[in-house]
Amino acid sequence: MTITVLLADDLELLREGLRRAFEREDGLEVVAEAASVAEASAVGCKLTPDVSIVDLRLPDGNGLEIVRALRAHSADMGIVVLTMYGGDTQLFDALEAGASAFVPKSAPAEEIVAAARHAAASPQSFTSADLAEAMKRRMSPQGPQLSPREREVLLLLADGLGVSQISRQLFISDSTTKTHISKLYEKLGAANRAQALMTALKLGLLPQADDAP
Repeated sequence: MTITVLLADDLELLREGLRRAFEREDGLEVVAEAASVAEASAVGCKLTPDVSIVDLRLPDGNGLEIVRALRAHSADMGIVVLTMYGGDTQLFDALEAGASAFVPKSAPAEEIVAAARHAAASPQSFTSADLAEAMKRRMSPQGPQLSPREREVLLLLADGLGVSQISRQLFISDSTTKTHISKLYEKLGAANRAQALMTALKLGLLPQADDAP
């Protein structure tokens, strides 16, 4: 049986790449494309494809609006959230909205195809490569364990310093600083500086305004 697919992303080049990836696979067929929340919601509800691949950021809103609309329309539709911003917040938001899978755009095409097949077979079960680690981070009462150097980098990030400034302050190379920042983001389940600092503040890894000297 052929699995029908809807692609919802505002980047035509990305849709074309995904379409080609699906066309190379047996039993998968892209039957529609959309470039906005309104269009994807309307097309998805009209055609009811087996799987919808949904980008989080679209010109007229958040892709989670599509997820909620499609899930309300059909309990049996597989819904894969595809995003450039793969932090824990986005992952759990997708889960709560009713998605079947969460995949970063940086993932290879085979992983996206595999997520689509999973979503078609088990639309109500959620999967993500980082789900287990994200759950550990959410459930851990003491928060992530940071090394002394990572704590230093975190505090300097909170002070608004950039990579080069942090490097000079700590007498390390820019590449080493970038490695520390990357590990910080991973441990905090963040996709960018703002998310990392917000999570660190919630976990008590940064001083509150009242605690600052």
